[in-house]
Amino acid sequence: MCCGIATLVLLGPRVLDALLWLFWPQFSLAFKSDFLVPLLGVLLLPWTTLMYVLVWQPATGVSGFGWILVAFGFILDISSYTGGAQTRRRQTRVA
Repeated sequence: MCCGIATLVLLGPRVLDALLWLFWPQFSLAFKSDFLVPLLGVLLLPWTTLMYVLVWQPATGVSGFGWILVAFGFILDISSYTGGAQTRRRQTRVA
């Protein structure tokens, strides 16, 4: 059960990012039709990319409270990486 939840949390934002990229034109508009930046975002910082696309507006871009949500996505990305490292360290001490 725990591995299933971990897999959904790890792959969930990446799958959602990929689906948005394919089927939602705002995703491409948010990155000005660039390919490399959203690809790296989906692979390395999926929560940050997802939040950026969701709060981006065509007229203003990201502003105000939107940057707080993007920062929250960044914190989720960083915590997912550091949480996995802490778990691996804890498992190696026990074994």
